[in-house]
Amino acid sequence: QVQLVESGGGLVQAGGSLGLSCAASGSAFSINAMGWYRQGAGKQRELVARITSGGTTNHADPVKGRFTISRDNAKNTVYLQMNSLKPEDTAVYYCNAEVTTKDSYGMHYWGKGTLVTVSS
Repeated sequence: QVQLVESGGGLVQAGGSLGLSCAASGSAFSINAMGWYRQGAGKQRELVARITSGGTTNHADPVKGRFTISRDNAKNTVYLQMNSLKPEDTAVYYCNAEVTTKDSYGMHYWGKGTLVTVSS
């Protein structure tokens, strides 16, 4: 049992900032990496940013320089700080975790998503 719970979504004006968080909970698991994906209306889900348990990060080109992913391994929590938001950032943001359990290695788990709306 691994659960991902996102928080922090909402409505913000263009140019503003918003912070997202996602906490993983359960038992008998370890996290290899966590990340954020988003899916805008009429679009496919795409990677926003990813961070490994060792701290290696990557950010998708559209958000580089504006979004920053970070994590607290002790809390099994990943954060996404979003600055200089644009209307194009409007999407449902999903937390993702690469999880190793007793019975599987590197399986992907998903949160239910949190809506971020950026007004012009």
